[in-house]
Amino acid sequence: MRTTVDIEKGLLKRLRDEAQEQGLTFKDYFNRVLRQGLEALRRGASESYECPAFSMGSPAGGVDLDHALGLVGDLEDTGSVRDFE
Repeated sequence: MRTTVDIEKGLLKRLRDEAQEQGLTFKDYFNRVLRQGLEALRRGASESYECPAFSMGSPAGGVDLDHALGLVGDLEDTGSVRDFE
């Protein structure tokens, strides 16, 4: 089916370049991108994204960062005491 769509200049160039890289016609690539985008929108409404967590190893100096606020408080107290000495 033929229709007219206004596509931003930069986006049009990107679509054409990607179509060429994949050896597809612009029409075939454009339809593929639209189809995948619509399917992703439909899935996105019901699926949630989970950000993976990674271990960063042991903290430098053996400082337990789980208790960082307490550490900051201790450092502030130590600094305050030095200021009065």
